[in-house]
Formats: sequence, structure tokens, C-alpha cells
Amino acid sequence: MRDARRRAFVVMFALIAVGAAALAILTRPHSAPGARTEAQRPALLLLTSLPLVFGEDFSLQGGGSPALTALQKRYRVVPISVTDPKELAKGRILLMAQPLAEPAEDLVALDAWVRSGGRLLLLADPLLEWPSGRPLGDPLRPPPMFMDTGLLAHWGLRLDAPDERGPRTGELDGYTIATVSPGLLFGGCRISADRLVARCSIGKGRATIVADADWLDVDRLEGSRDNLDALLKELAMLEQQ
Repeated sequence: MRDARRRAFVVMFALIAVGAAALAILTRPHSAPGARTEAQRPALLLLTSLPLVFGEDFSLQGGGSPALTALQKRYRVVPISVTDPKELAKGRILLMAQPLAEPAEDLVALDAWVRSGGRLLLLADPLLEWPSGRPLGDPLRPPPMFMDTGLLAHWGLRLDAPDERGPRTGELDGYTIATVSPGLLFGGCRISADRLVARCSIGKGRATIVADADWLDVDRLEGSRDNLDALLKELAMLEQQ
């Protein structure tokens, strides 16, 4: 009788362990996309005011952020400075991270590029907290707020500044990401419950807008372990759509 109870206990314990393992697998975020060989890497256009490719002094020493390193495992990163038709023709996927203000003709070109099938990930931060050694007013300093000159409104969106400053967590593609003073998105696109992310269908193309850019500064942020995995996952999803 005692042996039967022992066997029943062992079976029950094993079932609980298997169930716990299965639950952990089901609740774990989807794994980030893996590295690609050089021949497999598509072009990823990168337009940013942030020191992702070079440091603020534009020297090779100390340049190359963790975000750039992660991107280069899957993409051939092509920095561009404007969104005119010639530059946009270099690729099908574009990452814009807190860009400088774009002239009207380049915004028209960007809108046309997306509508014709382009894929855009736009990090639009209304209250950037990224540290900079450049003085306020320096044209090479990242803008303290996303310089929207009508693009978001044209796509039916509104970006508001946060009610309070400080670190926050947000959700992106099943990952919890660390952000700083993220904004709030409103409008007609598919917007996440925390209003951090908007996903828009625009003609034949797609645009994902994230109301924060600080989340790429993973060296500075606590709890940012999954930030770059979320970045790669979102880009992979845009590729497939």
C-alpha cells in the first residue's frame, strides 16, 4: 500500500513538473530572429540623429552602438541622411530613429515610398532623454522631441508627450522593453493598449510607430535585456507583412 502511494506521488510530481515546463514555454516571448549570413542580409536603411553608427564626435573610435551591432547580424545597414526618392530606392525597409525635421518634399517621397510597398519602423520620441555632450541648439544634437511636420497627422495619428517623466516599461512583440518618458499615440491605426506602439497599413506598405527612442540606448537603461530582441522581432514582422 505504501509503495502504491509512493508511485502515485512520483507520477503526480512528474505531471506537475511537465505542466510547469509547458507553461514556461507558452508564456516565454517568441525568440528573437537569428543571425543571417552576409549573402542573406537585406538592406536596412537607417535615418537617425542618434549616435548609433558613430559617436557624437563622428570618429570611428567608440562608434558602433549595441543597437547597430544587433542590426548588422541580420541586415546590411545603409545610413541615409534624407528620405528623397534616390535614397529610398536603396532598400525596402527603413528604420527612422528620432530623425531631424524633414522638408515637405522628402515627407511626400517617404509617404509615396511606403504606399508603394515600403516598410517603416519609426521611433518618434516626444521627450527624448538620451544624454548628449552637445549644447542645446547645436544642429547635430538629437532633437529633444520628434520633429513632426505633418507626417503622423497625414497617417491619422497624434503623438502626445507623457504626463510624467521617468523610466517606464512597455510591450513590443511579446517583450517587455525598458523606455524613458515614452509618449502616447492616438488615432486610426492599430494602437497598443499602453499607447506606445501604432501599426498602420498605408497603401501597399506598413509603418510601425513607437513613441519612444530612448529604448535603443541599452547601455544606459536598466531592465533593457529584451530591447534589442524586440527591435529585431519588429523588423522581421515588417519584412513578412
